[in-house]
Amino acid sequence: MATYKKKGNKVKKGSQVSLEDQSTTAEVFNTLDDTASRSEQWVEKNQKIIFTGLIAVAAIILAYLAYNKYILEPKETEAADELSYPKAYFEQAQNSTSEIDSLYNLSLNGADGKYGLIDIVDNYSNTKAGNLAKYMSGIAYLKTGDYENAIKYLNDFSSDDEMLGALALGNIGDAFAEIDQPKEALQYYIDAANYKDNNFTSPLYLFKAGNTAMELKEFDKAEDYFTKIKDDYSKSEEAKNINIYIQRAQFTKE
Repeated sequence: MATYKKKGNKVKKGSQVSLEDQSTTAEVFNTLDDTASRSEQWVEKNQKIIFTGLIAVAAIILAYLAYNKYILEPKETEAADELSYPKAYFEQAQNSTSEIDSLYNLSLNGADGKYGLIDIVDNYSNTKAGNLAKYMSGIAYLKTGDYENAIKYLNDFSSDDEMLGALALGNIGDAFAEIDQPKEALQYYIDAANYKDNNFTSPLYLFKAGNTAMELKEFDKAEDYFTKIKDDYSKSEEAKNINIYIQRAQFTKE
């Protein structure tokens, strides 16, 4: 009689992979659960510190907003109002052909109980008006022959404006030139020329740098500065007769 052989229950390969995947997934979820549990425990344990930190951050933000709204903004407005008086004298001096020193002195020192530029710098130094007063003070001192104070106030001035920033540096160079310090003057002229490239201040201060380099007998540098004007700023006022200056530098160094 034929004997019936009972087949063994084989597990299909695909089913085995599926079981392994389920096992791995379970392990991942268990790990995530453990991590989440530990995180919750850490939060519960340190919730007082976390809460205190959040309050501190919120307090800093609120203090900053309050400072801007109730202290800085009113001070900016006050400084701008105070600046209007000496600014009027400063502008008159720049546009006048007589009594220039007197007008600049009025702008610097004030009159009739009104603040001058120096008072505004001293009392509102952290405001925009106070910063502008530093620039105006430096120019006023430069025009009245007080070159050391001109350098001091212009050095304290800061600006991202491509014109004012370059002019401040260039005027410091002028002040150093006036007190017979051409090396310092040359450096400030170069800084002014390179401050922010444009067709006005860049060729202006390259030209001054070239002439100062000639004075220092640094003829190669002078030629480079004059040539840069010719090559890069051919439409500028300084470029009109620049070939004469280039040739002078070339002939002098030979």
